Amino acid sequence: MRRKWQLVGLSVLALIVLWWFGRGLDWGMVRGALRATDWRLVAVAVGLVCSTYVIRSFRWRALLTPLAAARFADLFAATTVGFGAIFAIGRTGEILRPTFLSFRDRRVSPTASFVTIGLERIYDMAAIVLMFAANLLWFAPSVASAQRLAQVHFAGAVLFAGAVIGIGTLILFRFSAGRIVRVAKRASGGWPRWAQRTVGFGVRFIEQSARALSVLVDGRALAITVGWTALLWAAIAAADLLVLRAFGLPFGIGETIFVMGWALVGSLVPTPGGAAGAFHAATAAGLIFLGVGREQSAAVAIVMHLVLFGPALFFGLYFFLRSGLDLVRLWDEAAREAEEAERESSALVER
Repeated sequence: MRRKWQLVGLSVLALIVLWWFGRGLDWGMVRGALRATDWRLVAVAVGLVCSTYVIRSFRWRALLTPLAAARFADLFAATTVGFGAIFAIGRTGEILRPTFLSFRDRRVSPTASFVTIGLERIYDMAAIVLMFAANLLWFAPSVASAQRLAQVHFAGAVLFAGAVIGIGTLILFRFSAGRIVRVAKRASGGWPRWAQRTVGFGVRFIEQSARALSVLVDGRALAITVGWTALLWAAIAAADLLVLRAFGLPFGIGETIFVMGWALVGSLVPTPGGAAGAFHAATAAGLIFLGVGREQSAAVAIVMHLVLFGPALFFGLYFFLRSGLDLVRLWDEAAREAEEAERESSALVER
């Protein structure tokens, strides 16, 4: 019941943001921009986005290697189900992804799935922040004033430094995990049983996280996962560039990455429909900053949203319907596993 009302609340929020996004637009001009779109380029962009599910599956298998063996077919199915759920019900649907994998392949524990999904998010956030920040360092749109350009370059420097520090912290944690586990076990030896169980959750989380993070200190594993991540975001950037070119916008890779940064901020909002409303508003804002008209920006945002989030829905529905699983059961199991992972994470923070 609680999740139901959360979904209702987020749906209302999405409608409000969509209303705000669409207010004052000349929808006749928006339709005109859509009719003038080169849909052949959009089709190629859709193909590139479909290829990212394959890339994500290979990367997920590489991240799981220290913890469990997993079949590519199961990883691909779980990936598309997860991203299809994001399009249908928002970011909260992403918890279905690791749970669906555990249902399809019992060799992969739910904890291992959740830990590697978290690590995958770290890879993606680091990749986009580094890419966006590096782009901002030399980005010089002709429509920006000298003051705004200086602010953009400063933001790029801050983001780049933050990403480097974050990656360094993760590597330090990987090397310190063994000491943290030993100290926690020794210190909790005489504690009450409930406290020892809490520490046990934290210790297991640290151990699983450290094993997953071993890819950061293993040269070969790091090269493989970084390579998949670079290929993934190159495909996404190429798809975005094709969408922009489909609308006749003469943008290059610098402008594309700039718009991607705005779009990704919007996509973090957990509203149903793949961050519906927030994604559109953020993407349009980035385009307007580059001098694109409001109506054309709105049209681009609508198509880009469908290209980036829509294809997974078809694959996800196919694999989900073939699985024979009940949605309510899968959702309840996913929520239970997510809460358990959250408790373990809280224990880690407390220690």
